[in-house]
Amino acid sequence: MAHCIVDSAEKILDKSFPVLDYGFVRLVDYLGGDARIVQAARVSYGEGTKTVREDAALIDYLLRNDHTSPFEQVVLTFHLKMPIFVARQWVRHRTARMNEISGRYSVLKNEAYIPTVSDLGLQAKNNKQGRAPASVEQTLAEKTISSMKEVQDYVFKNYDSLLNDNIAKELARINLPLSTYTEMYWQIDLHNLFRFLKLRCDWHAQKEIRDYAFTILDIVEKVAPSATASFKTHILQGVSISSREAQALSQVLEGKESGLDERERERLKEKLAKATTL
Repeated sequence: MAHCIVDSAEKILDKSFPVLDYGFVRLVDYLGGDARIVQAARVSYGEGTKTVREDAALIDYLLRNDHTSPFEQVVLTFHLKMPIFVARQWVRHRTARMNEISGRYSVLKNEAYIPTVSDLGLQAKNNKQGRAPASVEQTLAEKTISSMKEVQDYVFKNYDSLLNDNIAKELARINLPLSTYTEMYWQIDLHNLFRFLKLRCDWHAQKEIRDYAFTILDIVEKVAPSATASFKTHILQGVSISSREAQALSQVLEGKESGLDERERERLKEKLAKATTL
């Protein structure tokens, strides 16, 4: 099996892609690309196809039919910088390897996330864990941002003061806010990365982690363009429907009534809209 070099990936190695105010994503290393996926697949059933077009078709077939192991042959390593509250969501994806900066050994930088005015939102009425899409009134937005900055400034001054008094770093850090930036190295195979992106590119995910997810998606496209195209088509912009919804769509195609009530129709329309928006 030949060593895989992907020219488009080589061009972005160690390049920082900024996210939020202080964050970034860097591709540190990668193992394999589209060629590695088809090489791994051919072990199972022989030489198979050869052209780029045929390779793309094979990759699409593998992804559509959940033949996941060839995608696990591609591995990406990232250097990430993000607010701690984003990192706490990130580590819920346990099928990866990570090493994070330690506030016990290192002095953390005075860098904390402040949302822009356009990213502020009131608590959503129909979503207990998210913000409403409508923008916050300007006066309240300015008050909110000013309050966040004031608290962050105070806490970091206290942190610096404790360090200057030779208080142990592992204790001095404990009052720092969730907005404090952390860094990590994160290594994951392509199959599990696609699972991460499916969840974190979705509009239900918090906006800040979506910003990172879409940046990573752009990077992955440089490493494995055919695999990423299939992922976008079948998973990211694909939809999962119930047997009742499938039956309703079949009836509509035959010119009949769907048989769904109003709530079921709205739910199905929301699902289908996902296929045209990203």
